Amino acid sequence: MKIALVTDAWLPQVNGVVTTLVELVRHLGAGGHTVEVIQPGQFRTRPCPGYKGIDLAVAPRRGVTERLDAFRPDAIHIATEGPLGWAARRYCLRNRLAFTTAFHTKFPEIAHAAIRVPVNWGYALFRHFHAPSSGVMVPTPSVLAMLEARGFRNLRPWTHGVDTDLFKYQPVPIDYAGLAGLPRPLALFVGRVSYEKNIETFLKMPFPGSKVVCGVGPVEADLKQRYPHIRWVGLLPRDELAKLYGSADLLVFPSHADTFGLVMVEALACGTPVAAFPVDGPLEVLGRERRSGPGRLGGAMDHDLQKACFEALTTPRHDARERALDFSWEHATALFARHLVPARGALLGDAVAPGPVTKLSSSR
Repeated sequence: MKIALVTDAWLPQVNGVVTTLVELVRHLGAGGHTVEVIQPGQFRTRPCPGYKGIDLAVAPRRGVTERLDAFRPDAIHIATEGPLGWAARRYCLRNRLAFTTAFHTKFPEIAHAAIRVPVNWGYALFRHFHAPSSGVMVPTPSVLAMLEARGFRNLRPWTHGVDTDLFKYQPVPIDYAGLAGLPRPLALFVGRVSYEKNIETFLKMPFPGSKVVCGVGPVEADLKQRYPHIRWVGLLPRDELAKLYGSADLLVFPSHADTFGLVMVEALACGTPVAAFPVDGPLEVLGRERRSGPGRLGGAMDHDLQKACFEALTTPRHDARERALDFSWEHATALFARHLVPARGALLGDAVAPGPVTKLSSSR
């Protein structure tokens, strides 16, 4: 099947959406599909206002039209609600083509945190964007329920995966050269250092060991100045990131705004338990009860983040790895393919019909 994937989030951007889409494309290709990615690097760009490090395509409508006309995809998936997403949406509506979309990021909350745009305005715009979609792929049941309550329709439960070969299991925390001499336990944050990540809750939280931040972003300079005792390691290549996860005693995920939180699953794959608030992403990732004894498989959630950290430190590392194995890219890719719809009424070659709407299981 020929699949057009239109996304405003792509390399060299570094975030969970990009990681998800890159892995998805790789696994779709391995499954015999041909994927044409339409992404910002093919266009003239400018920085996203208020969000340094994210470049958006400028006036991409003609370029999107030319690429989709030339490719003639069997299925079209619009992954993001940025300039490329809007251009592809317009193309599909003008040519009476069916398409699917995805809700990866709570941009209404991000826009509110960054430039004080009312959250309801953002969701009204997104509801309009997704209204003609034949299927809106959503990463967790709780986000799906939230969108449904806000008037979104044609929602389809999806999920993400993790590369368990890259993120190798470490039965005990390993030594990482960049963190030599830091007192343990070692609490790690991985992600964009940005408004919506609620990172300052982690930074100011009393903790008996050491705190490490891996990532860059628009509020980094301010936070580094105000929290000089934190070890800031910046961006790391994926293989180095795997070692960093494996060296930590726990990953702390303070965000309330993420729809999933891929970094949690990557940490779990390395055996590193997760501490988080009981909100959308963590409720999916840490939503499976342990088969023996109390607690969640892979970490702990609590409205008191410090309490969640102390509880997560008691989680066996093999439990964390076990939970990560529930998230395979093979399963995520197959589910994605089932949700696609024929752009022109009938797929060519090995047809994949849209699957039924089913609830995601936290244990799979």
